[in-house]
Amino acid sequence: MKLSDLRDLSKDDLLDYLGLESRRGVSDLVSVGMGAFSAGILLGIGLGIIFAPKAGVEMRADLAHKFASKKKLEEAPSAQVPH
Repeated sequence: MKLSDLRDLSKDDLLDYLGLESRRGVSDLVSVGMGAFSAGILLGIGLGIIFAPKAGVEMRADLAHKFASKKKLEEAPSAQVPH
């Protein structure tokens, strides 16, 4: 490596050459934290549905009925839309 090559090196190139890397910023830490928080919310919702006061059989039947009725509404031809 020549002295003239050092002028062309960026900060990241020099750190990579030394076996180091740039320090993480606050935004990197916040995004990781928000991802973990979101995953926790989804997990909590799922566990709340599973352990709800209704019996499991009733809850699953209600959910199956709701999903089936929504699916029928989506598949049904729309008679109200004029052509």
